[in-house]
Amino acid sequence: MDIARKQIMEQNEISQIYTFALGKIPQKVLVEGKSRHLPVAITLHGGPGSPIPFSVGCRGMFPEFTDRFIMVYWDQLGCGINDYKLKEEFTIESFVEMTADLIAEVKKLFPDNKLLLFGMSWGSVLALKVLKKAEGRVAAVITWGQALRKLFLNEEVYAALEQAGLAEKKMQRIRAMRAENLDDKDLKLLTGSVRKYTDGYTNKKGEQVPMLPVVRGLLASEDYTIKDFKAIMVNGTATAKGLLRELLQLDLTEELLAVNIPYYILQGDTDIVTSTKVVQREVEASDNPNLHVKVIENTGHMPGKAGIEAVLETLIKAITSLPAQ
Repeated sequence: MDIARKQIMEQNEISQIYTFALGKIPQKVLVEGKSRHLPVAITLHGGPGSPIPFSVGCRGMFPEFTDRFIMVYWDQLGCGINDYKLKEEFTIESFVEMTADLIAEVKKLFPDNKLLLFGMSWGSVLALKVLKKAEGRVAAVITWGQALRKLFLNEEVYAALEQAGLAEKKMQRIRAMRAENLDDKDLKLLTGSVRKYTDGYTNKKGEQVPMLPVVRGLLASEDYTIKDFKAIMVNGTATAKGLLRELLQLDLTEELLAVNIPYYILQGDTDIVTSTKVVQREVEASDNPNLHVKVIENTGHMPGKAGIEAVLETLIKAITSLPAQ
C-alpha cells in the first residue's frame, strides 16, 4: 500500500470495518471519514453484484469524498467481501430489508449526523424503495442511472440496435425476449449488443474514469483478499435468477413521483439502459418539487470522469441545501 494512502487512512478520524447483521446475515461494511461530525453518505452500488467503484476494499482511496462525508461502503450480499451464493428466493425486497437494516445500524453510530443515500443503477432501486422503511432517517437521495421501468426490453433499445445495424436474426431474437423467462444466453446477447453497438453503457466520446488505479488499490488493500477481488465480477449473485427477472419487470414510476425528500437524479445523455429520456420526461412532467434531474453530456449508463465529479458536486449540493438542524 502506498504512503499517501496510508496517510489518508491515518488522518481520518474514523476508518473502520464493521460487521452488521443485514437481513439477519453478518456482512462487512467500511465506514470512513475525516471527522465524526461530517454528514453520512451510504453508497448502494450497481449490478446486482458489482461493487465498483466504492467497495469495502477502498479504504483511503477516495479522500475527495471522505474529506467531506463519512462514506459507508457496502459490498451487497453476494459479491466482493460479502460473497455469498444467493438462493432463488432472494428478491428485491430481500435487499431492501438489508438496506433498511444498514441505515438503522449507521444511525446508531451517528444518531445526530444527516444521512444521504447514493445509489447507482440497481442501487437506485434500493435507495428509492427503502425510503418508506427508513422514513425520518434519510435526509436526501442522490442516484446515478435511475432505474424506472421496462429496462432493456423497450422500443428505445430496439431502435438504437437497429440503427446501429445489428443483424436481423439477432434483432428478431431480442424483440421476442420476455422478462419473465429471460435466460443467460438471452441476457448475454442483449447486454452485449447494447455494449458493442451503442453508447448506452459507455459513451465513446466522454473521458472515462481510469480503472487501473482502482484495480491496483483493491489488490493492495489490507482489507481485501484475492478471493474478495475476484468476487467483484464473478460471484454469488449469478444464482439469483429470479432477482434479475423481477428487476426487468419493475415499474417504480409511482414511487419516484411520490418522494417527499430531496431526490437528485444524475443521468448520462446516451444512457438507454436506465433510459434518460424516460426519467427526464417523468421528472419534468411531475409537480413534485423534491425531484431534480441533471443530464451529463457524452456519458452513458456508466459514469465517466464528468459523472463522478457530478456525483460529488451533487452530494455537496444536497447536504448544503438542507435546512440547518
